[in-house]
Amino acid sequence: MNRRFVLKSTLLAAGLAAMAACAPMMESEPDIVDIAASNGSFNTLVAAVTAAGLVDTLKGPGPFTVFAPTDAAFAALPAGTVDSLLLPENKDQLVAILTYHVVPGAVTSDQLAGQRLSVATVNGANVHIDGRNGVKVEDANVTTADIIASNGVIHVIDSVLLP
Repeated sequence: MNRRFVLKSTLLAAGLAAMAACAPMMESEPDIVDIAASNGSFNTLVAAVTAAGLVDTLKGPGPFTVFAPTDAAFAALPAGTVDSLLLPENKDQLVAILTYHVVPGAVTSDQLAGQRLSVATVNGANVHIDGRNGVKVEDANVTTADIIASNGVIHVIDSVLLP
């Protein structure tokens, strides 16, 4: 009886291993774009990233640190600004603004705490970060820090950064 049990257990284990090998890979953790798109507070940012042709970049391996303005932050811009930026003829300007919100590497708030830094963004210009009393990027406040994505970190900010 023990031999039958061992044989059945071995066959069962082999069958499960074969099924696991044939099963599709589990999806990895969500990336920066996936998190922004599923959040509900970044509809304008996702639309802008799409219009700028930056989706594939921000879904890439990174890592990136993104200072992500909320829909309310975009709504606080002068009337018509967002609509104008989303026009195809303004794509270069839109890309410049969006890449000003991205820093190479994954930087968490604990790495910023107590420091004042000037950091190069993906667009080439520097942003000033003040981590001495919360975290500020230029004049924007980080309202939610350290949303970890598979390819970096998102920090939610309350205004749009303009280079």
